[in-house]
Amino acid sequence: MKLSIMQPYLFPYLGYFQLINAVDKFVVYDDVAFIKQGWINRNFLLLNGRKYLFTFPVKSISSNAPINETFVSKTPFNWQQKLQQTIIQAYRKAPFFKDVFPMVESIISQSTDKPIAQVATESIEAVVKYLSIKTDIQLSSSIYENDHLKNTDRVIDICTKENAIAYINAIGGQQLYKQETFAQKKINLYFIKSTLPAYEQFDREFINGLSIIDVMMFNSPEKVKNDFLPMYSLV
Repeated sequence: MKLSIMQPYLFPYLGYFQLINAVDKFVVYDDVAFIKQGWINRNFLLLNGRKYLFTFPVKSISSNAPINETFVSKTPFNWQQKLQQTIIQAYRKAPFFKDVFPMVESIISQSTDKPIAQVATESIEAVVKYLSIKTDIQLSSSIYENDHLKNTDRVIDICTKENAIAYINAIGGQQLYKQETFAQKKINLYFIKSTLPAYEQFDREFINGLSIIDVMMFNSPEKVKNDFLPMYSLV
């Protein structure tokens, strides 16, 4: 089994789904600390030819509060409606708007008072379903009972419990994990190096690295799955 573990992000970028598609089981790391100013509750859209940062507001959090205990806020007033209108303004003329917007709208409208980990995971699962990705998704908080472990020890424990023979991490994980450490447990460690393809965005200059929302608005699910998701290498 090939396995990966990542924190949940809100409608993350294409590379996140390349990683999900590359493994048999994807573990959502939902019980680690929420990182302020990170990407758990925000991402970029394309609005009037420029990057636009959207955010799901969260309630005041204590230091080191886990993601699954950090809740989406009701304030500022009407933020869901305003965000939905922004997305309509940005993408109403996109070729796959009618297919993608209802999924995004549902996540936004049902997010209040839920843990941001749950909302982000729901956004990921919705995209996985839309793209017909077959990877099994599991929450780290729901089964492993190892939150007393930290960093590499916890990752290896999850791999061992899942009988994984390969652990695949984002390329940034090269600063955290060493292949010899995993090899001692007979686990192969790989890092995914994503290629993010250019695609047409309203005949404007292409802007890369946006939320998967942007990718889906301009490309069919078949094109994303068959052409874009395999565009990576393992190192």
